[in-house]
Amino acid sequence: MSSKADKKSKKRKAEDDVDAVVVEEKSSKKAKKEDVEIQISVEDLSPIAHPLAEKKLLKKLHKTIKKASKARQVKRGVKEVVKGIRKGEKGLLILAGDINPIDIISHLPIMSEEAQIPYIFVPSKEELGNASSTKRPTSCVMVCPDGKKKGKTGEESEDYRELYDEVVVEVNKLDTQIAFK
Repeated sequence: MSSKADKKSKKRKAEDDVDAVVVEEKSSKKAKKEDVEIQISVEDLSPIAHPLAEKKLLKKLHKTIKKASKARQVKRGVKEVVKGIRKGEKGLLILAGDINPIDIISHLPIMSEEAQIPYIFVPSKEELGNASSTKRPTSCVMVCPDGKKKGKTGEESEDYRELYDEVVVEVNKLDTQIAFK
């Protein structure tokens, strides 16, 4: 009889171990969803990554991109961004600074200057993709607050618009500071 009791106790222990492993996996998934800062070395950044957002501005940019993607006012990827610029849409262009080869996005700063659209570089394409609500790394994002779809109205859009305007002012200051130094 003791052998049956031993088997049952072993079975219970095994089930408890499996439950413990599942709980650990769930906590690791939560950790992945949280904002994790990705460190990029200076050598990995492209030489044209100027102006580069600093930590405080970077946080505001990510917040703006997240709110804009929820409001469906974001263009993701080179193809969509180029199409938007050619059609004359206005907004803020955010480029990833760690794109290789550089030829993929090298024409975008010139196009945005010609269209008088402010642009800024962020260090990581992974963080940019994360902020724009995609699982994939994204090379560039254009936030277009006056897009075709004006579905959301109220406090959320006003809050997002204020944050967007604040970020655009800071990016414009950065552009002029670098141009005159």
